[in-house]
Amino acid sequence: MLEIKNLTKQFDGRTIINDLSMTVADDEILAIVGPSGAGKTTLLRCITGLEKPDSGRFYWNGQEFTPSDKKKSQSIIGGAVFQDYQLFPNLTVLRNITLAPQLVKKMESAEVTEEALKLLKRLGLENKDQLYPYQLSGGQKQRVAIVRALAMNPKILCYDEPTSALDPALRQEVGQVITDLKQTGMTQIVVTHDMDFAENVADKIMRVEALS
Repeated sequence: MLEIKNLTKQFDGRTIINDLSMTVADDEILAIVGPSGAGKTTLLRCITGLEKPDSGRFYWNGQEFTPSDKKKSQSIIGGAVFQDYQLFPNLTVLRNITLAPQLVKKMESAEVTEEALKLLKRLGLENKDQLYPYQLSGGQKQRVAIVRALAMNPKILCYDEPTSALDPALRQEVGQVITDLKQTGMTQIVVTHDMDFAENVADKIMRVEALS
């Protein structure tokens, strides 16, 4: 279980997140919804270690950790899946997936490649490993981004507006991937402005409001 206690984050003297506490149960899909400027993405960036909060504590199964300390937290939160995919355009699908496990976790090439191919097959992307991002549809790029995050073997997978750039059919496709991953025991946090999507995929919805 992920626990966050008394999280506060400010930018230029403006409070974005004020003394927030929350929990995410094992195997749960939590959707964080709210208007622009309410701090949804900032909260996700604090959870994934891309932003350092001004105060607050993080616990995984009762053990405190610091998300920004990648050496210690990488196995808990492998990263986030972003709305713009953030794939390297000059690298193949396979290399996009295997790069971080080799560089960050120092895993052997053969082991990483074998696991990447298994993950691609699981998400319906078999035979796409030697393609480049420009050769993929939006839904395929999003699934590659999910595979890349999964390749780090995280305990929690985070998504920042995973459907905002997709048409309705592809939103449904990504939603199915998220619900399928729940069956494997993956805990997931989804930031979205799409309430219909949140209601379709989430076990629990947390609504946030912009601070005045």
